[in-house]
Amino acid sequence: MYSCDKLTAMIPLRTACLMMGWIGVFAAIVILPTPAALAAASGEEVYAKRCATCHDQSNPRIPSRESLKKIPATRILKVLDFGVMMQVAYQLSRQDREAVAKFLGTEAVETTVAPEAFCNDRTVSINDKSKFVWNGWSPNPDNARFVPADVAGLNIDQVRKLKLKWAFGYEGDVNAFAQPAFFDGQVFVGSARGTVQALRADSGCIQWTFEARGPVRSAMIAVPNGSRHALLFGDQIGWYYALEAETGKLLWSKRIDDHDTARLTGAAMVRNGIAYVPVASWEETRSSGADYVCCTFRGSLAALRIRDGEQIWKSYMVAAPTEQGKTASGKAKWGPSGASIWSTPTYDEKRNLIYVTTGDNFSSPATLTSDALVAIDPANGKIVWASQTTANDVSPSERGPDVDFGAAPILAMTPEGRDLVLGGQKSGMVFAFDPDKRGEIVWQTRVGRGGAQGGVQWGLSFDGRNVYAAVSDGARKRVTNENGTSSRILDPAIGGGLTALKVSDGSKVWFAPPPDCGTRPGCSPAQSAALTSLPGIVFSGTLGGLLRAHSTEDGKVLWEYDTAHDFQTVNGVKAKGGAIDGPGAVVIKGMVFVNSGYSRFGGLPGNVLLAFAPEQ
Repeated sequence: MYSCDKLTAMIPLRTACLMMGWIGVFAAIVILPTPAALAAASGEEVYAKRCATCHDQSNPRIPSRESLKKIPATRILKVLDFGVMMQVAYQLSRQDREAVAKFLGTEAVETTVAPEAFCNDRTVSINDKSKFVWNGWSPNPDNARFVPADVAGLNIDQVRKLKLKWAFGYEGDVNAFAQPAFFDGQVFVGSARGTVQALRADSGCIQWTFEARGPVRSAMIAVPNGSRHALLFGDQIGWYYALEAETGKLLWSKRIDDHDTARLTGAAMVRNGIAYVPVASWEETRSSGADYVCCTFRGSLAALRIRDGEQIWKSYMVAAPTEQGKTASGKAKWGPSGASIWSTPTYDEKRNLIYVTTGDNFSSPATLTSDALVAIDPANGKIVWASQTTANDVSPSERGPDVDFGAAPILAMTPEGRDLVLGGQKSGMVFAFDPDKRGEIVWQTRVGRGGAQGGVQWGLSFDGRNVYAAVSDGARKRVTNENGTSSRILDPAIGGGLTALKVSDGSKVWFAPPPDCGTRPGCSPAQSAALTSLPGIVFSGTLGGLLRAHSTEDGKVLWEYDTAHDFQTVNGVKAKGGAIDGPGAVVIKGMVFVNSGYSRFGGLPGNVLLAFAPEQ
């Protein structure tokens, strides 16, 4: 999907080596040569070919092979999956990552939670009848990310008085990107290391933890399951889970897609005992390797029965790939592929349709279901119609513009009573589609420059009158340090901006410019994170680490907080804030929650969940 989820170029080996010294762990590079599953190399072979150049040299900034052998293999694997070395390890197959981690690491079990971080009373109580519920991607199934005043529990005066209440650190992580769920004081949240935790909202103390197989990025969603509740979420290696929310006990787990690059980023949409799970991929990253045969992944929506995880149906966004000829070097070319679904589906009860937005194609032939709003029959998964906004976007193999949809579609009604489906695209465009005319475009408005790292990334917000759209539009520039080493960093002068549009016709109401980064290293004004609105207020985060509350009347800043610094945490973990990306603020019952830290592509690393409340 987005710049922070695709690696468009290999990191130079010397740069990769120096990155390792940051936390003292390793990485390796290996490329799968074909789309078919091949026998994985042994961990020793991978290390000798891809790791020894860095780790067998004598450099105090790079952990030696001997020091790596003292680290638990589970920790090494997590660092490769989504830690500081992910940009190098993204070209590893899952088999090879596991093999080299096992070869280097110990069998020791990680113990990361201090006893004092747990609540005295670990009882988890879920009041899903309360109005104070934020469950999944949006507090309501329309995916508008709008919170009514009585549920938000905050007015403009109270927002101006927001102060940090507590900070919770994610041990060893450099990314914080899983949106919490909230149930009248109960919080569930995942982490980049794969740890899912139940927390008390008033204090941040831990009630239980669960270790998933891979990094957890999707928003949590809890649903009734007999006399208790099932907590549903996916991970970044294609597994979907149901836990007993009250205890953290595993109920079931299913591999949604057996493709090596499958990832579950979007939260499920739940209806009538069925979880509709979107499936995306990072095969674009893998395909940048010279030996990789591109491409075979297909975006899909899977319908799972919540009771036991049984798959009811699975709807692919493109047809099964076949060989499409040879490259100039003689490699086979496969397609069609791609059309990932990155975000939460939206259910339209009036028309009994599920709406999803899709990503670009990875390889030719291009399809009509990429970069599109797609309507699906919930009974059988059949595609009813698709409304494409950008044709022939095949990236990277055909060097397409790479302007897919990452934001969830919003089901909206204008003040005049007209139904629309809203979508924000990386192209920098916001669209209003007519659900009664097979997704015909009613209006379209440009809010940003757009591009592979630009446009609307993770989400719009809609308050019944205006549509709010923040844009990334980040850029990179080359700099040379005092040692003569050249590197590319985020440009502190380019990116960002927040626009309010009138939902009836797409006309611009106001524009709020991005914040100034000043001289902060690694800062970017890009506003990639999803927005959240409540009456009179819209929250937006930046890659520079600022969380801002804007007035919905004129866009003026009502409050801001700089998250890019060190924090004393309630769980005793060393933590700092950084870029705010992916999910935005969760605003509910007088509190604001936001994750801070995203290290991809030069972004500011961080590993903290922050909770704010008005100063009394």
